[in-house]
Parts: sequence; structure tokens; C-alpha cells
Amino acid sequence: MTAAPQALLSVRDLTMTFPGRRSATGRRGAPVRAVDGVSFDLGEGETLGLVGESGCGKSTTGRMLVRLLEPTAGSVEFDGRDISRLSQGALRPLRRHIQMVFQDPHSSLNPRQTVARIVSDPLLVQGWTAADARRRAAELMELVGLIPEHIDRYPHEFSGGQAQRIGIARSLATSPRLIVADEPVSALDVSVQAQIVNLMERLRRELGLAYVFIAHDLSVVKRVSDRVAVMYLGRIVEIGEKHLLYDDPQHPYTRALLSAVPLPDPAAERRRERIVLLGDPPSPAAPPPGCTFHPRCPKVQEICRTERPLLRVAASREVACHFPGD
Repeated sequence: MTAAPQALLSVRDLTMTFPGRRSATGRRGAPVRAVDGVSFDLGEGETLGLVGESGCGKSTTGRMLVRLLEPTAGSVEFDGRDISRLSQGALRPLRRHIQMVFQDPHSSLNPRQTVARIVSDPLLVQGWTAADARRRAAELMELVGLIPEHIDRYPHEFSGGQAQRIGIARSLATSPRLIVADEPVSALDVSVQAQIVNLMERLRRELGLAYVFIAHDLSVVKRVSDRVAVMYLGRIVEIGEKHLLYDDPQHPYTRALLSAVPLPDPAAERRRERIVLLGDPPSPAAPPPGCTFHPRCPKVQEICRTERPLLRVAASREVACHFPGD
């Protein structure tokens, strides 16, 4: 695992297995291992980008970090304390330090509640008075770039970008140290995406926040992250400093993802070799033996089909590949 100094969050061998679906005859299918032994550290004030194709397990990982899903195995330590096995009662005082921003802002906001109630609810749970919670909600509205006087409006009266700002304000209500952002800009227009990313960067600097930033858009992740972890079929296949991973990717899957990111220079875009992966990702209910990427890998050799590669240091980052590099 790539260690971060003074780790705020330490994740070890995190695993999530869902039971298989039942068929029309009532027989249950093979279990689905959505997350398969994920490990990483996150430092104070650091942003780790978690990227990969849809269905790779990154959102499931994020939900386990905040205990919206209970891990099948593994541990999540926050500030030196294992929170993965705490009872809900013991976890409640710690929840104020770990918050989440969701992908679809409108579906994550209660349409029957005003913004004042949505943003202040976490404070009321923590024992704040209604008056103090309302004042704090107005301050948070202004902090995220919204008009405090609109605090008594309902979510449907706001645009998608404004609604996401409300979601961010809600996540900040309890002064957290860590925010798990699950695809926070993927449902927004490109111009609005940039505004929300800039807002989250400013909040990180001003408030000293740490982020786990989950996304499939590598250009967005490049803007916000200090380190990047690439997931494939429930496993991290490469993790390291952002500039190393983007400038010199070592895993063939990382290289393929980066080759699909548009370049601003048309001439450079025309010269660049595009790596096209064959086929679709295998089903997590029936992963291939050995390296799970080998059916699509352009560098596959016999050992890849039989032996699972573990994360090991290569070119100053960790890579799960028998033949890292070019």
C-alpha cells in the first residue's frame, strides 16, 4: 500500500460480496465480489482520486468508508480507530467527522424539506438548537456560493449545480475532516462541473479537508487529486502520486484509460496512439483466474492467466501487474 504521512484514513483489505440474484426458479446465482481487497491510506488535507470504469466497485468502496454499506471483510481506520466494526451507537459521535457528497444532487435532497432543514438536520442530530442550526445553515449557504436569503426555498427551485452546492453545504454542517465525494460532478454540465470542482478545491484549502474523490473522468480527477488509485473489477491495479501516474502510467489498464482522455492540442491528439481494449469487463460474479485484466490486456502472457499479481513498487508507485511499464 502507498502510505500517506500522518494517515487520517487507513483502509486494509476492504471487501464487499453481494449475494447472487435469484432466478425465476428461485435458485440463487453466484455471489458478486464487488470490492476485492482494497487497501490505501489518506493523509490529513489530502485528496485521493478513485477512478475506473462503471461497475469497478469504486462507489461501493466509498459507501463502505462512511458505513452506508457494511463491509464483508477488511477494516477502515479513521484517525487510528477502526470504525468498520463499531455499533451504530458507538459510530454516531464519529459520523460528524466523515461526510458524503452524492452523485445526483436532486435525488439526494429531500424534496419535501426546505434548504434550511436539509442543511441544519445534521446539526439538530448533534444537539444544536433550532435557532443556532438555522444560523449555521445560512452561513454555509454563503460559504458555498448561494444566497442565504434563499434558505427557505425547496430543492426543485434550484438548478443542478446549485443543488449540488446545497449537498456540499449539508456535508460541511458538522465541520468534518473527511468528505467522500461519489461522482459529485458527473450529473452536471461541463461549465458547471468546473465551478463545483473549483468550489471543492477552495473549501479544501480553507477548511483543511481531506477528500476521497470518486470519478470516471480522469481529467477531473487530475485537477483535484494529490494521489490517484485506479480500480478494475473490484481491485486497485495502480496507485501513486498524480504526476507520476499521468505522465508515466505503468499498468496497461491505466494506459488505456489515459489514452481516451482528450488532449487540448489537436495536433497532439492526432499523433497520440489510442489504446482500445477488447471486449467488456468480466462479470464480478465470475472473475477470470490470475490477473482479472488478462482477457483484455494487450501485454498478456501465460503467467497472467494463472497467477494473480499483487501490488508492488514499480517506478515510484504501486502496480498490480506482472509486466509493468511499456
